[in-house]
Amino acid sequence: MSDTSWLSNSVGRLCEQSRGQARLRQSSLTKPAGALGRLEDIALDLAAMQGRECPSINEIFITVFAADHGVAAQAVSAFPQAVTGEMIKNFSRGGAAINVLAREIGAHLEVVNLGTIFELPSLEGVLARALGAGTFDLSIAPAMSADQLRKALVIGRDAASRATASGAHLFIGGEMGIGNTTSATALACALLNLPPADLTGPGTGLDSEGIAHKIGILQQALQRHEPSLGDPLECLRHLGGFEIAALVGTYISCAQSGLPVLVDGYISSVAALMATKLSPKTRNWLLFSHRSPEPGHALVLEALQARPLLDLGMRLGEGSGAAVAVPLLRAACALHADMASFAEAGISEKLS
Repeated sequence: MSDTSWLSNSVGRLCEQSRGQARLRQSSLTKPAGALGRLEDIALDLAAMQGRECPSINEIFITVFAADHGVAAQAVSAFPQAVTGEMIKNFSRGGAAINVLAREIGAHLEVVNLGTIFELPSLEGVLARALGAGTFDLSIAPAMSADQLRKALVIGRDAASRATASGAHLFIGGEMGIGNTTSATALACALLNLPPADLTGPGTGLDSEGIAHKIGILQQALQRHEPSLGDPLECLRHLGGFEIAALVGTYISCAQSGLPVLVDGYISSVAALMATKLSPKTRNWLLFSHRSPEPGHALVLEALQARPLLDLGMRLGEGSGAAVAVPLLRAACALHADMASFAEAGISEKLS
């Protein structure tokens, strides 16, 4: 896959000088050191990412990648596969959770359709980038061809380019696709070398019998593809989804452009883990929004050495958990920039 060589291009360098300047500013503000907890850390991280003492999160770019999964034919989801296309229409109408949240935080929102089992008409706000009628069933065949994988990664890169060109301060990637929790769990099992029973959860609402069935499908898939799982790109090709691969491409491209990313939930975190396998320094540009109830999410976050900001029991996807966390980032930036210093306020500092 020589045409994926861009994945190994160098990523942006964090500005440690700006982080140091921000740390000095933090030490002068009218509060005990560390009193704002992780909000202080967020401000320092963003200062290093943006290369300025006082960072800001005003312009936000959200891309939701949507695609169907062939493994849905194995009854691994509580919802029918038609829901993927129906949700894309809902995104276009502005009725989904991420539409509401994007309006609330003033973010630009786009949706990219990478391929659904039922063909969709042209829809407002939806970019048609179909690579097929969803992936193949990963339990019996590789999920996608090498060409489909290459194109999915480039579609993700293109989204990052649009975000950068728009002047975004932050990128959020969302995903939607019936069956994609199964695909994400298969990838996580392969990357973490853990059995499906350790990571498999209800996804969109499976009962205990449904979870047991999904574990069996995952075991079958991992056994079938085991010879190809040592190489990250081949692992992604055999077990991934179009939208997961697009997220991987976006995260790496954002890091290469120096654009901070706020990672959403379980599926997005699996994509982030895969991105770091392909481009380890991409991790420097990732912030993590929330922890979902999916059992595999905690293990993936641990592997990424990530501390998510929220734990609200959210498991919707779409980028919704990341959008909910945006006000925390904005609060961190506002406190860092607008609080008075001890000298400005005429307040005595801590006794040495």
